Amino acid sequence: MNQADVSKLMSQLRISIQANKRHLKNPQGPEGRLLKLRKTVTALLKHERIELYYNRADEARGYAELLISNAIRYGDRHIATMELADFWLLEKQLVHKLFKVLVPRFENTSVSYTRMYKAPRDYPGMYYKKSVLELRGNPYPSLIPDYSHNRTFLHNILLDEARKDYKREKFAEIANKLKAQSPGDTSKESETKTQIQGTT
Repeated sequence: MNQADVSKLMSQLRISIQANKRHLKNPQGPEGRLLKLRKTVTALLKHERIELYYNRADEARGYAELLISNAIRYGDRHIATMELADFWLLEKQLVHKLFKVLVPRFENTSVSYTRMYKAPRDYPGMYYKKSVLELRGNPYPSLIPDYSHNRTFLHNILLDEARKDYKREKFAEIANKLKAQSPGDTSKESETKTQIQGTT
């Protein structure tokens, strides 16, 4: 079996995983850290947009991507996928949402299933990187402003017309300067011609 066939045997993440150390210490040890990640994945699938610290969002994003990818790949009749969903989703009604709502939404997409944005930090106070983690296609307003249709706004139309008038005036000034310089240049050329004829 060649390398291409081996790559088809497992789900591939559509996000880049950085090999960075994530500071996710927990007083309960690794079990508490894993429980917090399970709560994060559950909240993400339940609310579809959550705001949290960057390290935990970056860690939980990979598990959410893997869960959705396996659900799309194998379906709800695959035992290992159902066990994976049962482990990561603490609220069991979300298993139904995973297979009946999210799988039809993402089954034809070619990009990642989640998006993560950097969020502003609290100031003054301790500096902790915050982020917003969301599922694509959620019902909330977009966090990135859409500038594609703002050319028809009244103030943008007025600014465009003012810009055109300003350019028109500048071009007229430049044309007048060139016209004013051109007769002087011809007189100078005629003077030089007469001087040359006089010397000859």
